[in-house]
Amino acid sequence: MEEPWLAFGRGGGITQQGRPGGKAVVTLNVFLDSSALAKRYVEEPGSDRVEEILSSASSLGVSVISLPEVVSALCRRRREGKLSRQQYSKAKQALSEDIADASVVNVTERVISRAVDFLERWPLRSSDSLQVASATEWMAELFVSADERQCAAARGSGLQVEKLPVG
Repeated sequence: MEEPWLAFGRGGGITQQGRPGGKAVVTLNVFLDSSALAKRYVEEPGSDRVEEILSSASSLGVSVISLPEVVSALCRRRREGKLSRQQYSKAKQALSEDIADASVVNVTERVISRAVDFLERWPLRSSDSLQVASATEWMAELFVSADERQCAAARGSGLQVEKLPVG
């Protein structure tokens, strides 16, 4: 069975970036969709890259729908026997800690309006359009996903994108 990762730096919570002596700090607001966020808790292709990206992030943004989507992915792996009950519990706890430290973008009227616009312009599922709309609403500087269609829509909206391998 795969060992779930525990959280940012594999220890829980977001590692804050900073430099001693008052030197300038480059900020990077990173938005992870559910496919990217899930790579934090189960090692799969792209998990190492997510860790690298987060190590340079000054803040993390996620959509409010990411919690149930990632829990769904973890439950599926548990049902398939790829995660034990204990691994599932640890992964879910790490997810909860990460969500508590992140900027969670709620589904507001503006997010819904943007999502509808994305649906009319791109071949997206409704939940995927909410992810991209949330990232644009949050003004993400980097959008990270393993979904090619989401990445194309995010690029089309002017976001910088990192496409991860599908796990």
